[in-house]
Amino acid sequence: MVEWKWADGLVNYPDAVAHMDRQVAGIHAGTLPEQVWLVEHPPLYTAGTSANANDLLSPDRFPVYTAQRGGQYTYHGPGQRVAYVMLDLGKRGRDIRAFVAQLERWVIETLAEFNVRGEIRDGRVGVWVQRPDRPALITGGLREDKVAAIGLRVRKWVSFHGISINVEPDLSHFDGIVPCGISEHGVTSLVDLGHPVTMEDVDTVLQRTFGDVFGDA
Repeated sequence: MVEWKWADGLVNYPDAVAHMDRQVAGIHAGTLPEQVWLVEHPPLYTAGTSANANDLLSPDRFPVYTAQRGGQYTYHGPGQRVAYVMLDLGKRGRDIRAFVAQLERWVIETLAEFNVRGEIRDGRVGVWVQRPDRPALITGGLREDKVAAIGLRVRKWVSFHGISINVEPDLSHFDGIVPCGISEHGVTSLVDLGHPVTMEDVDTVLQRTFGDVFGDA
């Protein structure tokens, strides 16, 4: 069984990384259980392993941390549910591509419970929603906003980092970066989309849909 852990208050990013390092080592050694850890962070930016320095538009606005996960710049802050997913992929097929697809499906099924249709796009990491209510792109195409991010690292076949879903963060905080290196599309949240859900609502659905996707909870 996967252990579910909820953090009390806002978790500083270095403390989160230290916790994941300990948990991953314990999972690999067989001394600690697999774990999903649900947290919120104070406002901060993280740079993934593919981050472009030009995408950090406001370097002095919030603390900036180098992350071990893949991807580019992202924002974390209050009102955003971060789920750090520490699972033993050695016992789950050793297929990282399939695991990423499971993370995407987990987010999409969670959003669907709130009548939000999340979609994935080739070449764009994360989960997106179409915005026919917003002005079209300069190319005439439909605008799409990102509602959830996915960033992953695997060490000795144990996963860490994970997903983040925008429940009700301050969306203006994303202005200090080019989120995930994509400038032609925006960022949204469940509340911004007109769904006044709480963090507790999201957590309940995350736990239920996790079992549907990963086969345990």
